[in-house]
Amino acid sequence: MAVVIDTVGQVRPRHPEKQARPDSPLLRKPDWLRVRAPGSPGYNATRAIVKDHGLVTVCEEAACPNIGECWSKSHATMMIMGEVCTRACAFCNVATGKPDALDPTEPARVGDAVAKMGLKHVVITSVDRDDLADGGAAHFAAVVRAIRAAAPGTTIEILTPDFLRKPVSAAHEVIDSKPDVFNHNLETVPRLYLSIRPGARYYHSLRLLERVKERDPTQFTKSGVMVGLGEAKEEVMQVMDDMRSAGVDFITIGQYLQPTRKHAAIDRFVHPDEFRAYEEIARAKGFLMVSASPLTRSSHHAGEDFARLQAARMAREAAA
Repeated sequence: MAVVIDTVGQVRPRHPEKQARPDSPLLRKPDWLRVRAPGSPGYNATRAIVKDHGLVTVCEEAACPNIGECWSKSHATMMIMGEVCTRACAFCNVATGKPDALDPTEPARVGDAVAKMGLKHVVITSVDRDDLADGGAAHFAAVVRAIRAAAPGTTIEILTPDFLRKPVSAAHEVIDSKPDVFNHNLETVPRLYLSIRPGARYYHSLRLLERVKERDPTQFTKSGVMVGLGEAKEEVMQVMDDMRSAGVDFITIGQYLQPTRKHAAIDRFVHPDEFRAYEEIARAKGFLMVSASPLTRSSHHAGEDFARLQAARMAREAAA
């Protein structure tokens, strides 16, 4: 006799590929990583705009610890091309699986939301879309153009996928949409890629950042790494050197926080003093901007940091 299993009402896990993994311990956070729960009037107003426009934010999907602070200031990082990623990075809380088709109305909705929020600076990121022939490059470029049309005074920062195994024209299309800042995170040191970022390739990501500068030297480039995954200090310093060789202007360094017991385990919590040391080293290596702290994330304080980035470039050019 056949057994019929009724799956109606069952909730699909966010990370089906991680369900068979053994649980890893969740370490107690030190005092320097504790943040206040969100709920201010500004936070609620930003949340309402996001929901009214049917937008997805990486703030929510990645469980960012800074969401309360950022949303209270009307700063939200939009995540385009859906909320399901085709990659299965060991550190990331964004849902994985088979994404839906792209929504052709999304660029206009994002542009309208940016205008209504009155943003001076906006950060746009996305899931990886390995299922698309161009990795979603044309859609990304369309979003940038829509923001330019709806909010011409807003500066635009993008945090892109790596466009791995896609035609080089895909990356060129995004570069040619002329964002003010092109960000692509290396995330960790090369030795840990196989376990932490298995769907990516370190030197491909590095080459993407280098290609931005080759094609448009006026665009600022930015990249970030997480620490606390088992990397050595010397490895982080080598990543800094690699970034500088690729012409990266701005580096971010933050503490990895484990989303669930099924994700990569935290090796240790890096003390704020070590972050200050990383910042000094990075500045000595020639980065225009450095943000290094336990709570640093790619889009945290992005607007203020962009203004500092512009000022740093002007100062360097004046001194040359």
